[in-house]
Amino acid sequence: MNNSILVIDDEQDFLDSVKRGLIISGFRNVQLENDPLNVVAIFERGGTFDIALIDINMPSMDGIELLEFIKKTSPSTECLMVTGVNEASIAVKCVKRGAYDYLVKPVLRDDLVLAVGRALERKRLFDILDIEKKGPVPDLLNQDAFAPIVTVSADVLRILKEAELHAASDMPILITGESGTGKELLARAIHLASPRAESPFMPINMVSIAGNLFDAEFFGHTRGAFTGAEKDRSGYLEETNRGTLFLDEIGNLPLELQGKLLRVLQDGEYIKLGTNKLRKVDVRFIAATNADLDQLVNKGLFRKDMYYRLRGAWLHLPPLKERQDDIPVLISKILEEYCGDTGKTIIEEEVMSVLLNYDYPGNIRELRSILQSAVNLSQGRPISLKYLPRQLKSRSTSSRSEPQIGSGSVITLAEVEKTHILKVYEKTARNKSQTAKLLNIGLNTLRRKLELYGEG
Repeated sequence: MNNSILVIDDEQDFLDSVKRGLIISGFRNVQLENDPLNVVAIFERGGTFDIALIDINMPSMDGIELLEFIKKTSPSTECLMVTGVNEASIAVKCVKRGAYDYLVKPVLRDDLVLAVGRALERKRLFDILDIEKKGPVPDLLNQDAFAPIVTVSADVLRILKEAELHAASDMPILITGESGTGKELLARAIHLASPRAESPFMPINMVSIAGNLFDAEFFGHTRGAFTGAEKDRSGYLEETNRGTLFLDEIGNLPLELQGKLLRVLQDGEYIKLGTNKLRKVDVRFIAATNADLDQLVNKGLFRKDMYYRLRGAWLHLPPLKERQDDIPVLISKILEEYCGDTGKTIIEEEVMSVLLNYDYPGNIRELRSILQSAVNLSQGRPISLKYLPRQLKSRSTSSRSEPQIGSGSVITLAEVEKTHILKVYEKTARNKSQTAKLLNIGLNTLRRKLELYGEG
């Protein structure tokens, strides 16, 4: 787990013991400090931590005084207090000053890990509430995990940050959105940003699961469990142990099969075909659907208990027509994948206008198909209107809402990039830091491009 934890105590043996217990329990980012004045300097320099574990009795600075300083300087840091004296008055005093919990020495590892886990869960919930306030979107800590998801939309960036926060827990997640919006891509990103990243990610399309094979596919079977079963076979659950099981199109799972999954969701228990032995499994569930599950529940086609069990956290991906600022970035990224150097890829101006103003009922998947087909047909020539699908060829260019770019009949993706960067720059009132964050590029990269455009 990548959560940052700061432990402050003047006893080195205690510091070493706490770090050892946290690392054994999966926490990798643990920093030790034996001087609270050093901690003050760290926070004054802008340092931040998810958790601060603070000893109350220290010679150079009182722990409660340090608690007050940390909560004032970094309100989002959850603080746990540690002392050798078990007095209710001290505990009340700490809580009133912003501490989340109070631990008494000697601290057992199980108690420590439980307290840290609860504090992180509290922080996660508050961070989600902060995201929903529509303020500046916090940076993603797991950039690599979410890198395949291309977006400059503030709304989508908020969804990604919320997904990253949920990734740290084991609660089930329900992802909704139209077909082609990238639900499986988001599920993979959550898995890669989670403590389960080194374990399997198993995607299963629920439409493809035949009812009579459901038990064998999910739970596995032993030799002789049914005719033709000549050897033991692991099911999806056993194969995904300690990993993430992605249930795509969960709305299509027949009602009679939903109850079979419910026990696993509730208790992590299942029975392999051919045995009576109850087995345990450690699996994180992420489900996705383009169906309206509320409507299916009301019609009696989806179990209510199953719905609320899956919807531990809910993430909704908007359709591409509601994130038009992403279209130029996606076009650039997709063509880069198909053609290599984007600077050499040429699209006729009329084509770009059509692409920017199409509604994309098939969303990103449809945009990718359109561009792949156009690249195949153009064979290195400029992508013109004749290489687009019929439904796009027939669209009138008189309804274009985007200004024309360039002076010729064709435009390069470099020109599209310039126009888009300057558009986002103006939308942020020429705030370079916010523009770089929305465009998901480095601040120095943005500055170089603005200087190139004469906007430095």
